[in-house]
Amino acid sequence: MFYSFGRYILLLRLSFRKPEKFSVYWAEVMREMVSQGVGSLGIIAIISVFIGAVAAIQVAFQLVSPLVPREIVGSISRDSTILEFSPTISALVLAGRIGSSIASQIGTMRVTEQIDALEIMGVNTPGYLISPKIIAGVTMIPLLVIVSVVLGLTGGYIACVVSRDIAPTDFIVGLQNGFNPVIVTVCAVKSVAFGFIITSVCSYFGFYTTGGALEVGQSATKGVVFSCIWILFGDLVISSLLL
Repeated sequence: MFYSFGRYILLLRLSFRKPEKFSVYWAEVMREMVSQGVGSLGIIAIISVFIGAVAAIQVAFQLVSPLVPREIVGSISRDSTILEFSPTISALVLAGRIGSSIASQIGTMRVTEQIDALEIMGVNTPGYLISPKIIAGVTMIPLLVIVSVVLGLTGGYIACVVSRDIAPTDFIVGLQNGFNPVIVTVCAVKSVAFGFIITSVCSYFGFYTTGGALEVGQSATKGVVFSCIWILFGDLVISSLLL
């Protein structure tokens, strides 16, 4: 475990050395932003709307009674969506979508000796292959989480309109009541941390792939599994420190 962690830290150190040519790295960063951000927008939108709708319906089922204000459904849905559903569930989904792609892409370059060819040409391969992915991840995943929050709350409003268990006006009032800005800070910290975890961990497993096509698939699987584990661990740590 300590050997793998040390090798992971050294790989990150090499990834953020001064680039040989900024224009080439900038082009890679832009390409990764489009791939990770725009390419993941559809799945994030679908998941967020349904999760927001389900959260509102379940909260209404459990808490609505003559003794509980109906606005509480909007407040609980808002806090749970911003604090947990949007950053954590989105990160777990993106670990499968983005992380597996990163690990398999770099792993394929390793087993086909493309990385060796780049090193022979004097290219800093960790910097060229990994740093653009990490920069794109910590930039685009928070933006995807913002979209997820908006669509999740919209899904809760749609659920109130369709089910009619809670009046839409009560839901909107609940969204506005008792808002604590610290939950936005926690959501932002989580999204940045999760973006770094997904891209760096999956890049590590892809970069140190050995063997052939079978090992590339195994590296992608390991990258996704370990990313999910560290996302959940990071979720626990960040929530404990900031809340």
